[in-house]
Amino acid sequence: MAAINDLIAQIENPELRVRIQVEVDRMNKQRKFGLVFEEHLPECVPLYDMPIKKGCKVVLKTGKINEFYTVMQVEGDNVYCTDKKENDLINFIKQDLVCVAEFGEPIYPYLKQIDSIYNSDDKELPTHALIQADNYHALQLLEYLYAGKVDCIYIDPPYNTGARDWKYNNDYVDSSDTYRHSKWLSMMKKRLLLAKKLLNPTSGVLIATIDEHEVHHLRCLLEELFSDFYIQMVTYVSNPTGATQGRFSRIEEYAIYCFAKDAYITSFEDPMIGENVESKKVRWKSLLRSGTDARRTDRKNMFYPVFVDSKKGIVIDVGQPLPFEENPSFLPQNGYDVAWPIRADGSLGRWSVGSDTFRELIKKGYVQLGKYDQKRKTYGITYVSSETQKMIEDGTVIITGKNEKTGVVSIEYAESHTQAVRTVWYRTRHNAGVYGTNLLSTILCSKTAFTFPKSLYSTKDAISTIVANKQNSLIVDFFAGSGTTLHAVNLLNAEDGGKRQCIMVTNNEVSEDESKTLTTKGFSPGNKEWEELGIANYVTWPRTKCSILGIDTKGTPINGEYLTSCKQTIEIDRKIIQIAMDGDSMSPEAKKSILSLQGKIPQNILTQNSNYVLDEKYTISILFNMTSANEWLEVLEEQSQIDEIYIVTNKKNIFNQLKSKIKETLGKVTKEENIKLPMSDGFKANAVFFKLGFLDKTSVQLGRQFKELIPLLWLKAGGWGKCPDIEELVKDNVLPPYIILPENRFAVLIDEKFFAEFEPKVNEQNDIWTAFIVTDFEKGFKSMSNELRVKKTYQLYRDYLDNFRINTERN
Repeated sequence: MAAINDLIAQIENPELRVRIQVEVDRMNKQRKFGLVFEEHLPECVPLYDMPIKKGCKVVLKTGKINEFYTVMQVEGDNVYCTDKKENDLINFIKQDLVCVAEFGEPIYPYLKQIDSIYNSDDKELPTHALIQADNYHALQLLEYLYAGKVDCIYIDPPYNTGARDWKYNNDYVDSSDTYRHSKWLSMMKKRLLLAKKLLNPTSGVLIATIDEHEVHHLRCLLEELFSDFYIQMVTYVSNPTGATQGRFSRIEEYAIYCFAKDAYITSFEDPMIGENVESKKVRWKSLLRSGTDARRTDRKNMFYPVFVDSKKGIVIDVGQPLPFEENPSFLPQNGYDVAWPIRADGSLGRWSVGSDTFRELIKKGYVQLGKYDQKRKTYGITYVSSETQKMIEDGTVIITGKNEKTGVVSIEYAESHTQAVRTVWYRTRHNAGVYGTNLLSTILCSKTAFTFPKSLYSTKDAISTIVANKQNSLIVDFFAGSGTTLHAVNLLNAEDGGKRQCIMVTNNEVSEDESKTLTTKGFSPGNKEWEELGIANYVTWPRTKCSILGIDTKGTPINGEYLTSCKQTIEIDRKIIQIAMDGDSMSPEAKKSILSLQGKIPQNILTQNSNYVLDEKYTISILFNMTSANEWLEVLEEQSQIDEIYIVTNKKNIFNQLKSKIKETLGKVTKEENIKLPMSDGFKANAVFFKLGFLDKTSVQLGRQFKELIPLLWLKAGGWGKCPDIEELVKDNVLPPYIILPENRFAVLIDEKFFAEFEPKVNEQNDIWTAFIVTDFEKGFKSMSNELRVKKTYQLYRDYLDNFRINTERN
């Protein structure tokens, strides 16, 4: 700067010298540190629904969207225009043109319903929405609808790999574009600024996925725009087989989380656990007594009926001990199935605890019902043992929740519950090929209109870390792509009975190859043939609709199962394996070799004279020396966690005898497994497909297009029930004085002269939560609002003109 100042001082003209000094000082104050890029002009927007008339700006459908003309005259199909230089009139055919709005020119959006799917009649379930639109203008609309209300924004923007997979101002951007990175950053900045306004300012979270091409740029941009948020990045493996990029085979992508000040992870299920990390589970004890002292004759008062509601999957109550001389009846009693302590060999056994104690366990939620055993004609039942109850009391084990349907508690070791989710996720189900591309192909019947869809489960895991405990949350995705986010939200709701709502936005672009083919055939954007192949119509909505119904695009039930995070308890046989060797004369080195082969027990657990390996820390036990078999069996009886047993003997008869004793002593082992849901069952969910259109600004200012606003008002009121049918509400294009929609939880006063009639009808409806009042008078609006017993009121049209007007630069 000193050199520049010296040069300025040499300027002879004093006025010029001062002006240059002022400008240099101004530039010096505006210097950027860190991320620096060109601030490209915002994208123009085509207005396909707007009629072409005098004074409009238009562009050729097949031309560049920023090369526009001004309409001077319209004569039938002929449109006479001038260009920016205002030279001679140029004649175009009307069907080749589309109206366009430059940045700064106000435009007025509305939502046109294209399709809908209702697969649930639950009145407490909000409806999802897919909006076909340029996401920049859709975000401006969403700002009016949801400012400060969104719990989680999940986006998967274009990765800007140079593969011509995204457009800027209607032109594909490829690796030869010198401004590729700055265009991408400029595009992202405009959208992220709007997105931040949608988030709940105290607890909202933005999640942006990206790969190596822009990850560092995006992180810097987020640091600048979300400077008051806590930002952290997760790495997840999306392609285990790898994709060659440069000199390495790339297997991972990234998810950048931006947390508002009071936002935290609400799910403690580490995506690593269950596949690659050994986790310590709290084991439930079998109610059926095993081992010694386990027959009916041993403890006669421990033989009593347990009443089971098989439809709800819960244990209801217990009966009194059955007199010894009586035989048990397996017939239902009082409408409930009956479980008795029947052993594996069909003989009568006994329960592990008395009836009074067991009844108290049921009340506490410490009893869970397993599967029905056809062979034993009874149910598997497990409970929280007295030892585990002591650990709950001292805090070693904690209760993390209670199933709303069964009342059964969920318990975990405290140390595992407080384990933070790690920043590297390597999970089989995150494979984008299997659970992204293949899944989408199954639903769309091998359509290949979308490349690189996200794994359903990587998206679900990313979102659930934020909204797992927020069952009524609002999730937004404005780079919807193939529609994975809404699919994931539906799966998450199916798992825990949540009522989360998802709003997705996607454009209706066709691929570059399809664009060339359609152009060759004489089609252009806006034509039916072109629009049908766009991503919204061809991929996103069909996936949404089919996944909800459980069918593919041909109407065939979807084959396959969803993997869920929900657990169920099952009983399985313990693994008992013979190692055909002479264990009695086996050397310590040979024993260590066997341990090494198992790979789950450290060799240093062996001593010089170890005849068996049995430790409460491990789920594997090995018997080496047959002379210690009885001692081993006695110790084994108290180790219910053992599920894998090896017996070293080359005598088959001895092995079979021991195997029989083990089965009798320990019985079956209880395990937790992930519940799977048939894809053909679909989801109890509702969704509406909208297209963003634009109204004539003159008519809007005169208040003549109210009926087009009804879908917007429905969404702003929460999206409850079916989206109102405009034609039923506004018949013969005549507006009623007011509209009251209890099923949608909102009402609209169109003619304020009817407020005296409107007010009691609204107030007598407990289901009306939102009211819209059409009035130009602020004082009158406040007066009427105070008399309505609703949660929220809004003023129209001032509210519309002030907030629905988009495409203008606002702070």
